[in-house]
Amino acid sequence: MRTLFLVLLFIAPTFLFSQNAPDFSDLKYWAAHPEKKDMADVVPNDNYKDEQATSQIDVFFIYPTLYWKKWKDGNYNADVDDIKLNEKVAESTIQNQASIFNGVGKVYSPMYRQANLKAYDQYTKKDPRATTAFELAYSDVKRAFEYYLEHYNNGRPFIIASHSQGTTHGKMLIKDMIEGTPLMNKMVVAYLVGIKIEKDYFKELRLCKDKNDTGCYCTWRTFKKDYYPKDRDYGEHIACTNPLNWLTDETPATHAENKGAILRNYNKVIPNVMDARIKDGMLWVSTPNIKFGKFLQRKNWHIADFNFYWVSVRENAKHRLGLFWK
Repeated sequence: MRTLFLVLLFIAPTFLFSQNAPDFSDLKYWAAHPEKKDMADVVPNDNYKDEQATSQIDVFFIYPTLYWKKWKDGNYNADVDDIKLNEKVAESTIQNQASIFNGVGKVYSPMYRQANLKAYDQYTKKDPRATTAFELAYSDVKRAFEYYLEHYNNGRPFIIASHSQGTTHGKMLIKDMIEGTPLMNKMVVAYLVGIKIEKDYFKELRLCKDKNDTGCYCTWRTFKKDYYPKDRDYGEHIACTNPLNWLTDETPATHAENKGAILRNYNKVIPNVMDARIKDGMLWVSTPNIKFGKFLQRKNWHIADFNFYWVSVRENAKHRLGLFWK
């Protein structure tokens, strides 16, 4: 019996990837949707407004990994009917990241059978089951986008936004369904954050050259200044955008140029928290400009890729939309 199990495990891994697929005609399988109340509708204070009701464009947001149960126990993909996990998604990434875009468009974010965090190479060392886990997760994202296009889009322009595993799927989605098609003319901009994108990954889609560019993409991964990670790819072949000055060269942006970050307290927007400078395909940052900031010695600031630049991204999306209409 044990031998049979091992054969099924490695030869037919889909045997263990059989959670129910999300039905995107049911609003409960959307972490954010303009036809229901969700955490993408919130704003931190009265200085910001949820403008989804009057917006003329959409935002398709793909959230990051929040599933990391023990890989060896067969936890390859998340269950979209896991109530506790869905609450975690809503109260973290949807509130902190997807809500950035409620000032510019109607926010759609599908629930999907996200791959376990351990499916990434630096943890699993190219386990063949990891490939299957990512393929299953991506199949949900792609179906969700197809459903969105058919039932909700109605020819409207859109923004693609994603973080971490969301970007793993987001860049594939653009390559599969948008690049080289009429949809490219409808895409205002893409914010593909937290996962490397090689400069030659796309054939037609360009890296945005500055804050005024449209029909292009922005991307960055945040690390402490002078840190070269051993488990991440970096170098001149990796695309990177500075989310404060929106340039792609090494021109630094100071703390003073940062209009606002959101850290642990969503309702508190803190200006001048973090600077930014591009180096070797990474976004390098120095010490956070907050009380006791000098004691924060994190080398990988992946968790704050969006949060450090919350106001900057929000304002940039609105700025690019204005230029897109022109």
